[in-house]
Amino acid sequence: MKKAILFFFLFCITSIYSQISGCMDSSAKNYNPNATIDNGSCRYNSTKTKPETSIKLSDSLVETSGLIAFDHLLWTHNDDHDTTIYGLDANGKIQNKIKLEKVKNNDWEEISQDENYIYIGDFGNNYQGNRRNLHILRIEKNSFLSNKPQIDSISFSYSNQTDFSVQKQNTTDFDCEAFVVSQDSIYLFTKQWSQNKSSIYVLPKIPGNHIAQLKETLNIDGLITGATLLTSGKRIVLCGYSKTLQPFLYLLYDYKNNDFSTGNQRKIKLSLPFHQIEGIATFNEKIFYLTNESFVRKPIINTPQQMHTVDLSLYLKD
Repeated sequence: MKKAILFFFLFCITSIYSQISGCMDSSAKNYNPNATIDNGSCRYNSTKTKPETSIKLSDSLVETSGLIAFDHLLWTHNDDHDTTIYGLDANGKIQNKIKLEKVKNNDWEEISQDENYIYIGDFGNNYQGNRRNLHILRIEKNSFLSNKPQIDSISFSYSNQTDFSVQKQNTTDFDCEAFVVSQDSIYLFTKQWSQNKSSIYVLPKIPGNHIAQLKETLNIDGLITGATLLTSGKRIVLCGYSKTLQPFLYLLYDYKNNDFSTGNQRKIKLSLPFHQIEGIATFNEKIFYLTNESFVRKPIINTPQQMHTVDLSLYLKD
């Protein structure tokens, strides 16, 4: 018996010391070829990529603000008044329109999905920063495809927002334009205008009134506007832009238990100056589709609403 206990003790000690924690991504600056446990410490050189294609979208979509890939189409929406969801093909042409009845578009900023539902985030809050009617519409997928959408609502407030006085436009840290649905929860990625960070809040994905609990904060150094969760559930690609409208992608991967800061993070700039990138989606997790709103500041800037394709297979390899 003593020998068995001693053997077990030595086996545990050997196992612990044989595991080496470090960066396991060979493309990182601090790659450790001897590491056996990825600890989220990878650091990367500054990277920039160029879209493979850019296509102008219909004038019906000047404020395209979210994107998902579902039922062989890319579905998007505008962020103000319009309650129609538009289905686009890979060339950006509108192939389907589904109007949501008896709902209001206060500020639809994102669209997401899980196996059974489509979710639309009516939680844009950049104008005065004091909205009390933040909510997410939930639409049953089969009813959506039959053009008879069954809709309910998930209402929420932020756990740490106590000041609801009117703020100056584009100054609040309680604005949101991105979220993903994972397992039984919704994860909100805020757009912090003052701090250039993104706080992550979590709430249940069931209808009702909820308190979105602050989970963690990522030092993005930019404004997050869109998110897509890959099918493995272990990778998220965010999109956004700087305050000077320099768009970027932000990769989260190798995290544990949806604690996103425990994994590796990589920022990839996009060669698209003065583009307000708002939506991101993918069919095959290699080629990603991005949409940008129209942004016009004549006579200097005249960026039309567009859809772009970006190949991320190099950055998302196993």
